[in-house]
Amino acid sequence: MSNSKPFVLGATALVLTTVAVTGAGLHYSKSQAYLKDSPKEIVDEVWYVINKEYVDATFNQNDWRQVRQEFLSKDYANTDEAYDAIREMLDLLGDPYTRFMPPQDFENLQVDTSGELTGVGIQIAKDKDTEEVVVIAPIEETPAFEAGIMAQDVIVAVDEQPTEGMELNDVVNLIRGQRGTEVTLTIRRGERVLEFPIVREVIQIHPVKARINESPIGDVGYIRLTQFSAQATAEMREAIADLESQNVDGYVLDLRSNPGGLLYASIDIAQMWLDGGGIVSTVNRVGEVDRQEAGNRALTDKPLIVLVDGGSASASEILSGALQDNQRAVLVGTQTFGKGLVQSVRRLGDDSGVAVTVAKYLTPSGRDINKEGIAPDFIVELDEADQETLQEDRTKIGTMADPQYAKAIQLLNEQLRTGTIVIPEKQASTERPSRPAQDS
Repeated sequence: MSNSKPFVLGATALVLTTVAVTGAGLHYSKSQAYLKDSPKEIVDEVWYVINKEYVDATFNQNDWRQVRQEFLSKDYANTDEAYDAIREMLDLLGDPYTRFMPPQDFENLQVDTSGELTGVGIQIAKDKDTEEVVVIAPIEETPAFEAGIMAQDVIVAVDEQPTEGMELNDVVNLIRGQRGTEVTLTIRRGERVLEFPIVREVIQIHPVKARINESPIGDVGYIRLTQFSAQATAEMREAIADLESQNVDGYVLDLRSNPGGLLYASIDIAQMWLDGGGIVSTVNRVGEVDRQEAGNRALTDKPLIVLVDGGSASASEILSGALQDNQRAVLVGTQTFGKGLVQSVRRLGDDSGVAVTVAKYLTPSGRDINKEGIAPDFIVELDEADQETLQEDRTKIGTMADPQYAKAIQLLNEQLRTGTIVIPEKQASTERPSRPAQDS
């Protein structure tokens, strides 16, 4: 029997105890295939999973049955040789999100949404064009954040070991380590090369932070959601209920640098803001569509502005896309990451795992945002000085010293005063998110 676990969304590697969850959906299940102690059996099992589930029925224009014959005609002396063959086989698909995980990496992945992680606290990805390891975002109140690591920093070395040509998983493993030990990240930021010695720590992640901000327009409920983890739904529900009890006049929901998380969390949180309409739909390789609809369970109907940026990915894009398409919220910031594919993660017979792209997801209006992202209704860029100011003093995030938040307050004022917000014609953002060559 297979054991189902929640679908997971994400876009980047979390350098914590885990090689992070990626994609618009990850589903864990124990393969039904019985495996003997033969490395070749693992190769065949991965081939079978791809053959059955991969989203592209042409397998990137490869004869998949011939591929099986080719790889099973070889002898593998040990599991490492078999794992290398699996990676070679998956490379034929040309899909950075379909990937193999050795047992330790697969075990780490399952810890990703537990809410307690050990490491430095950054999300990383590989730039598809340059193959460089790029920081998508540091997680707030973690050693990396406190040290001053910033989004779009390029990690050029870990403990003086160059990352050039290194697999993302290997970079993750170098950065990860025991609590209390130190790791030095060499960072390229623009033209500068900087070194950051960081002490690894156990990191408690509470994904929702909420408060009331006083403003000339009244009381604003400010909610920052940093990850769609297992705790996110309950914490969001509690935050909205508490702010409603204090009669706030409107809301700013901050999804900036939120890389994703659990699919059900994004759907449940969308339900808290929507009384009706679609939330997300998925399309597999035979065209079947599964559509999630809002079920009249909204906790508030007060004006809502959502902040997004290039680090807002996957589950963040599902939520922001649903709110935008249903005209429930106005989006402010910069273009989102652009991750619109669904993965299923399978546990293999030797406790390794494989993530397989099985579908794509669409916003309620049918938009395919993969590699495109979601354009905000109002584009507000943060220059390097703004970013450094907010990084150095995080108490300014979500205040009038934060230009994107300040724009949100201006728009809330307009909506409360006139009952509507005039949306400009779509603008072209100059900021484009990096594309990962491999997520982990």
